[in-house]
Amino acid sequence: MIEITRLPSGLIVATDPMPHLESAAVGVWVNCGARNETSREMGLSHMLEHMAFKGTESRSAKDIATEMEAVGADLNAYTSREQTAFHARILKDDLPLALDILSDILVRPAFDPAEVERERDVIVQEIGQARDTPDDLVFDYLQAACYPDQPMGWSILGTEATVRAFGRNDLKTYMAANYHADAMMLIGSGAVEHAHLVDTAERLFSTLPSGKKLIAQPAIFKGGDVRGDDDLEQAHLTFAFPGVASADEDAILSQVYATALGGGMSSRLFQEAREKRGLCYAIYAFSHSYNDTGMIGIYAGTAEDKAGELAPIIAGEMASLAANATEEETSRAKAQLKASLLMGLESPHSRCEQIASHLYTFGRVLSVEEILAKLHSIDAAALRRFAARVCARGEPAIAAVGPIKRLEGRDRFAARFGRALGTA
Repeated sequence: MIEITRLPSGLIVATDPMPHLESAAVGVWVNCGARNETSREMGLSHMLEHMAFKGTESRSAKDIATEMEAVGADLNAYTSREQTAFHARILKDDLPLALDILSDILVRPAFDPAEVERERDVIVQEIGQARDTPDDLVFDYLQAACYPDQPMGWSILGTEATVRAFGRNDLKTYMAANYHADAMMLIGSGAVEHAHLVDTAERLFSTLPSGKKLIAQPAIFKGGDVRGDDDLEQAHLTFAFPGVASADEDAILSQVYATALGGGMSSRLFQEAREKRGLCYAIYAFSHSYNDTGMIGIYAGTAEDKAGELAPIIAGEMASLAANATEEETSRAKAQLKASLLMGLESPHSRCEQIASHLYTFGRVLSVEEILAKLHSIDAAALRRFAARVCARGEPAIAAVGPIKRLEGRDRFAARFGRALGTA
């Protein structure tokens, strides 16, 4: 049973025990991510994530790595657009060590100038590696196309220019402004006890500052066209439409829609574009939801001479789903999502992730029964209505990388949905 305690400082402590396990997943989720940055701070959340492992007032970077690996534990972190997480997987007897290190890196980071300089260079290399990975780069382009000139559309990694400008004081100032107890959650699953985690949190995180609720700049899906005509063997194409926010009543329906459209080998896009026509090796649809916005997207990797054929196929399958989605494919999409949810519950880290997401989005944790009830209530008629909304709502975005001269323009693509760019 999930237990949740909010400490006087504002820090939330949540546990989801799995007593039969010999290991635990534990981490701190901070409700601050890339979308909380200013243009000058672009990439700072990500760099702060990197610097967390580069030493504290009492531990060097090597000490942190050595202590964790000496007990066979895994310590990691990631930055998303709305949260930053620092998490560990560890044997139950070594849980106190993981908690001590997590608190150390978040409460007493050193930000040694020499380490800052070294890590700047590492992140610049990471940016270069991302630029050399077209099936990653195209999603940065897509984010920029959907949300131009706003934090939601910026790269999580930042740019070479912004990263090279960061110094120790920037990290300290950003952390002081955003990493306060009211915006943080300590979450554990697996071999954990709630009372122990609460007692430990009160002791180890007691000096976290308090602060005001973080408010990010509102995100507005505008739609655009971002392309890189790079010298590559394959063309990487993405298309996106306005979706729904995380707490929207149709958030689960949007996942069913994306699954039916392109979520597996039996989906419409896979069957039509890959199996019947051989137009691409990879094609899939996805639904991304954020606090105040969302997107429905499609990715396809294809050869240069096939790039021009995919846009009409995608538009056609989207229209077809809106017109004649069946109960059979609706049930199949729901079954895929149900399996993914229930299988994820077998992983302590996945449980922590779900708790962090729910607390950020809803302020509470939705039960499995509640989620499944919403999923089971969706029928083919609801899927058709949602599919029609996607086709009619807003201006699409296109992002593409590689040999893409044959890919049609955004105005032509929008016209397939009865849209004239620039109209409401």
